[in-house]
Amino acid sequence: MIAIDNTLISEDLFDKKFVCDLNACKGACCVAGDSGAPLDKDELPLLEGVLEAVKPYMVKKGVKAIEKHGAYVIDSDGDYTTTLVSDKAECAFVYFDEKKIAKCAIEKAYEEGKIKWKKPISCHLYPIRISKNKGYDAVNYDKWDVCAPACVCGKKLDVPVYKFLKDPLIRKYGKAWFKQLEKSAELFLKK
Repeated sequence: MIAIDNTLISEDLFDKKFVCDLNACKGACCVAGDSGAPLDKDELPLLEGVLEAVKPYMVKKGVKAIEKHGAYVIDSDGDYTTTLVSDKAECAFVYFDEKKIAKCAIEKAYEEGKIKWKKPISCHLYPIRISKNKGYDAVNYDKWDVCAPACVCGKKLDVPVYKFLKDPLIRKYGKAWFKQLEKSAELFLKK
């Protein structure tokens, strides 16, 4: 583990390779699993605030799930997550493009200038998962079989997880933190 400010970072971010390959996985991370995307408590009003602007990008069953359960729920672990469509693992904020790839309606609204919030940080950071502990964040790589194509693509292109996720890591922790992460990666990779 590497310590930077109030974070403990797994060395997996330096030696694991990862580049999303949506043509191969079809956005499986948005439609698989047993819970919605994790949400920070400060994201709850942001999600509620963009809801009306995002609805036009959502599929009908996603809108119905939101109208029935709200934009977020508390999952079986007691964490805030995005709402799922019925009992399926599909996130209510998913839409499907012309290639049948699952994509984020929140991000689509952001890209089209309808809102100023890109999407939940847990989605932007995936496959990094952050566990909040007393006094620090544990920043870990989350291996999931649906992302096997991304691991293959990352190895082929030789892109470590932390480089692939530079923008969301800066969004979460800032540029100065990321520069320290890059220095730590250089030292780690020299070993």
